[in-house]
Amino acid sequence: MKKLLALGFEGSANKIGVGVVALDGTILSNPRHTYITPPGHGFLPRETAHHHLQHVIPLVQSALEAAQVTPDEIDCLCYTKGPGMGAPLQVSAVVVRVLSLLWKKPIVAVNHCVAHIEMGRVVTGAHDPVVLYVSGGNTQVIAYSEGKYRIFGETIDIAVGNCLDRFARVLQLSNDPAPGYNIEQVTPWCSKGEKFIDLPYAVKGMDVSFSGILSYIESTTEEKLKNNECTPADLCYSLQVNSLAHWGFVVCVFLWPHMLRY
Repeated sequence: MKKLLALGFEGSANKIGVGVVALDGTILSNPRHTYITPPGHGFLPRETAHHHLQHVIPLVQSALEAAQVTPDEIDCLCYTKGPGMGAPLQVSAVVVRVLSLLWKKPIVAVNHCVAHIEMGRVVTGAHDPVVLYVSGGNTQVIAYSEGKYRIFGETIDIAVGNCLDRFARVLQLSNDPAPGYNIEQVTPWCSKGEKFIDLPYAVKGMDVSFSGILSYIESTTEEKLKNNECTPADLCYSLQVNSLAHWGFVVCVFLWPHMLRY
């Protein structure tokens, strides 16, 4: 029996990726290219879209070659419809529409958040998970209820990923491969001499806020480093621990009534 194959496009932020995936979740190819900006700078929609335009067609060719399939063997074309950055998202949307006309293939629009959840379900084999969705642009507690994924708690301002990325710019950390990743690399998770700095944060019911913790650490970093009160690694460590504790509290609040049943 022939496997159904999809050619998927993801271009919601600074990474453009094209992959061939089978219906059972088998990944046949997954080439991608990331737009890297200088340390201390974020990526703007227009420049990011130009990057995606430059790389998307070579990635299509690479994805088909790596998967050893032809356009005739592709059953549908998928693309990230949103959420994401408008200009970069349009690149994938336009390319998919053109290929659909050329190859006479149906188009499937994909919700970015649901795709992340479903990827996790395929990898872990989880049947009905409670999802802590943490990315550059989204921070939410999600669960499946009455036929839909529903948001039970979320950030009311910026996402935790965006919070870490913006602080990485303050420290002039490299954007290659990602500022949040490089914050993790300079954090002394395993050392015994790290200095933990308590940072303020707010929990509002089932929702959280990260803008206050970011504003505080941004405004005090220069003075703390100048006075040798801590190191950049200490600040990275403290921001991550406070942010995770912040979000973990909300998850516990959500799970506690359900745990009482058992």
